[in-house]
Amino acid sequence: MTALSRIGVLVIFFMAWALASVYAPRGIIPTPEATLQAAQRLWESGQLWTALGDSLTIYGTGLGLAALAGTVIGVLMGAFRPLGRALDVFVYGLAATPRVAFIPLIILLLGLGVEAKTFIVFLGAVMPVIINTYVGVTNADSELIEMARSTGAGGMRIFAHVILPGAVPFLVVGLRLAATIGLINTVVAELYTAVRGLGGLLALYGNTFRMAEYFVIVMTLSLIGVIVTEALRLLENHLVRWRSS
Repeated sequence: MTALSRIGVLVIFFMAWALASVYAPRGIIPTPEATLQAAQRLWESGQLWTALGDSLTIYGTGLGLAALAGTVIGVLMGAFRPLGRALDVFVYGLAATPRVAFIPLIILLLGLGVEAKTFIVFLGAVMPVIINTYVGVTNADSELIEMARSTGAGGMRIFAHVILPGAVPFLVVGLRLAATIGLINTVVAELYTAVRGLGGLLALYGNTFRMAEYFVIVMTLSLIGVIVTEALRLLENHLVRWRSS
């Protein structure tokens, strides 16, 4: 049923797109056929897959480092309450600060290469992972903890079998937010630093009003978002089974 509903949404989307391309002012919205032809040209010329490889490398590296570092920091803050209380105000403050404000400093420190782009993605993606992991650990079910203690379970066993499984839903939400922010920051990083990748093509075709090619890049970014979201959904199902066991 879910698959059929998604197919229905896609059909409606493409019908609306086709109608909009007919009735919108000329040159603003390309037809689906023109967009498909542009995608074929970009792919055959090597521009699309080269840019896709550049962007996915930056995105995957930054997001992976953010997931690892954010989980570790969040767990430490939640497990050691004095540490959490000392750091949480700074973490929340940094999370509320637009990451774009740090880009000039990052460029001065790391240049315009891969390191700067990866760090921009990391800086944007790490905060939701830290915050959600921290909240998940600190909101562990007190009744389950008391039950575990009454059976003679030690601190490490309680942490591994009660606190961490309870934090899984919070962690997954943090990863989803991180994946979304990380993809946005990938495009931002490519626009502000050396103009390459999908962000570079987005700027190139947007500035020259080549809307068919522009739509190809937008659709590619949307497809990446869908794939990452579905991958995280599978991860969530796996973690929920681990939590139940």
